[in-house]
Amino acid sequence: MRDEKTFDARVLLVGLDTGEEPDFDHSMEELKSLAEAADKQVTGIITQRMENVNNAFYIGSGKVEEVREYALECGAEEIIFDNALTPSQMRNLGRELKLPILDRTNLILDIFALRARTKEARLQVEAARLQYFLPRLIGMRENLSRQGGSAGSAGGKGSVSNKGAGETKLELDRRKIEHRITELKKDLEDISRRRENMRKKRSESRIPKVALVGYTNAGKSTIMNHMLGRYGENREKTVLEKDMLFATLDTSVRVIYPEGNGREEKAAADNKPFFLADTVGFIDKLPHGLVKAFRSTLEEVRNADLIVQVVDFSDEHYKQQMEVTNETLRSLEAGEIPRITVYNKADKIRMDHLPKQKERQIYMAASVGCGIEELAGMITEAVYADRVEREFIVPYDKGNIVSYFMENATVLEQEYRDSGVWMRVRCHKGDAEKYCV
Repeated sequence: MRDEKTFDARVLLVGLDTGEEPDFDHSMEELKSLAEAADKQVTGIITQRMENVNNAFYIGSGKVEEVREYALECGAEEIIFDNALTPSQMRNLGRELKLPILDRTNLILDIFALRARTKEARLQVEAARLQYFLPRLIGMRENLSRQGGSAGSAGGKGSVSNKGAGETKLELDRRKIEHRITELKKDLEDISRRRENMRKKRSESRIPKVALVGYTNAGKSTIMNHMLGRYGENREKTVLEKDMLFATLDTSVRVIYPEGNGREEKAAADNKPFFLADTVGFIDKLPHGLVKAFRSTLEEVRNADLIVQVVDFSDEHYKQQMEVTNETLRSLEAGEIPRITVYNKADKIRMDHLPKQKERQIYMAASVGCGIEELAGMITEAVYADRVEREFIVPYDKGNIVSYFMENATVLEQEYRDSGVWMRVRCHKGDAEKYCV
């Protein structure tokens, strides 16, 4: 007997079309995919067309009754709205609908919490969730009394107003959350410093840094794993690869030797390695708190020498997804970094004669390994464009320089002469200016 998937909750999706959304139907489809990624079963969808958002309920006040009846009819246990709700809107809707209310931000935070694996990712998600919930505490505590009674003193000096249990609890919760956020920020700063030290070491090696970026589920991890399988130093260090939204949250960095077949053959190859980083996927309306919380992780993108933007070419909304990626990169101050655009999953639209290359664009099918070799060549050509060829003699008492070039350049020729080691290398322009005088 086939095992049936179990769900955490049955949910009703609610969307408001104000005409500002480029494709409202697609936004609702994406919300459904997000709900399923959070292990929720979508039992119904209800939408409303209205020019302006209702300040009190987000949707129209008359629509609230319809949502309540439909939620009862389809057995919904939670209601999810396709946009960020204000604390007051969430509080009012919860009071009227008598069910837990989530918005798109809350839903994405839940998915990130489910997917977080490393300590850093878990801390980042927790920080973002607490920042989200802090202004919404009142709604969570509204069922408690806000104000206690007055107590007369035995001495007849009048009464003293005391805070009620609800307000006291609210203040305690707020202080606890603020204290926890402070702790998380400190822990994340420590991790960020360690990550920055690792980035500095990679920068000192002169090996170029390449970042895979793009909309969630576009195929970044698939490309990373195929690169590792063919050219990786540690081929067993693959990343999670799954056909779902936000399958991976952690930024993974691996060294790739595209001219050889891994580290064991790099000496015989034209040594042009590069660091390849697989980053968290982007999505429309990605919560600002998440971008802020994951900023240290996304520093890999800001510090990249080249960005490889992976696009799901089979998705009819790929242009809109590319713009979301572009906007996110601009917010990270990475919009001006040189870029290669990968139109992945081109086989799904029956494009013939793959892979196809055009300047810094490639149409490919990473799932079957089609285009991996060509992409590796494009990356190598792009990141090693500033390499120059030089020859020089290194005195025998400067053996560390020989070792440096053996590790960080392409040694084309080498001879041991009376005055030292003669070398002809292809190296970074900065190294040529420093050592080849």
